[in-house]
Amino acid sequence: MRYNQLSNERILSIDAFRGITILVMIFVNELAGMRDIPQWMKHMPADADAMTFVDMVFPAFLFIVGMSIPFAINSRLAKGDSLIQLQQHIFFRTLGLLVLGFFIVNAEDGYNETAMGISINLWALLFFTAVIIIWKVYYKASKNLVLILRVTGFIVLAALAYIYKGTNGESITPQWWGILGLIGWAYLYSCIFYQLCKGNKYLLMLVIAACTAIYALGKMSSIQDSGWHWISSQAGNAAHTSIVLCGIVVSLLFFDEGKTVTAEKRFIQAFVFAALLFVAGYFLRPYFKISKIHATPTWCLYSAAFCTFIFSFLYWFVDKEKVQKWTVFFKPAASNPLLTYIIPDIIYYLTALLGISLFPDSLSYGVPGMLWSAFYAVAVMGVVIILNKIKLKLQL
Repeated sequence: MRYNQLSNERILSIDAFRGITILVMIFVNELAGMRDIPQWMKHMPADADAMTFVDMVFPAFLFIVGMSIPFAINSRLAKGDSLIQLQQHIFFRTLGLLVLGFFIVNAEDGYNETAMGISINLWALLFFTAVIIIWKVYYKASKNLVLILRVTGFIVLAALAYIYKGTNGESITPQWWGILGLIGWAYLYSCIFYQLCKGNKYLLMLVIAACTAIYALGKMSSIQDSGWHWISSQAGNAAHTSIVLCGIVVSLLFFDEGKTVTAEKRFIQAFVFAALLFVAGYFLRPYFKISKIHATPTWCLYSAAFCTFIFSFLYWFVDKEKVQKWTVFFKPAASNPLLTYIIPDIIYYLTALLGISLFPDSLSYGVPGMLWSAFYAVAVMGVVIILNKIKLKLQL
């Protein structure tokens, strides 16, 4: 049983989109610590009613997660997974993202090294070591050895959680779920909705509208002060889920082969979908400012629309016009996104532990800082190419 008829082959344009997003993420994260850079290269303030390309990096990740969901689910069903096995896979993948986000957030702030008896830099490096041990793809190792290694990794995580102390000596808690955790919740809800809608893109569009309505309800004071206040706590998840669902819809518009549709019509459908997102965002803007921090519907809809246009161009350029050689640079990161995501953190905590700096003060502001950030992003992508060659790959 499958919900949609999709190719089992990797789509180069999706890989290119994922790889470009990862490169930009590393660039803007490094740039965030620089002085004297223009506002359009920073996140906009929460109440600015505006967005920059930096504010689109996170929604681009969500959008790409959505684009991959139909392929992943239909592939597992085609290979013979039962519905129960499929739900188990979705659950454990979500749990992995939540665990990763949970630990990363606690390593960033709110810790008490004195009470922990260990520096946060060493604590974080032990955490990332455990992550690699647990989620590494073991190509030739025996099942028993893999089990022992992964159990060891989980024991390390449990020990790190046990020794962690917050600012006032409190135990480790989810301050917030972090970027990976937020992706995890949106992934879970989107997988559920995709299955409930049985891959019907029109029903999924209605769910996108419903997610927007849930966000709006959650921001109403009458809801926040009532027995329905739980809706308010899920407003952000609803917003992020709407972006993932937009990615699912775009995948189905371009790649569902259940009905014979010309390539030209697929592009037209994608442009109409993007236009509808822009129009919806325009009419909602008087009520909800554009804000990444508040995850407003306008930010979600505009971001998803831009992502639709960007992917449409990439699909035409890479898969239709066959201009593909340049995508080789992005393939390693696109096929190994989790490892690529954590490498900058590993470098940060390792250099902090060793008391060294990768760049002098002269590269921490203005144009020199921008150039350094670009070089650093490309260098990290190069590191991933090397790690892929030695078969170090992580997979949730």
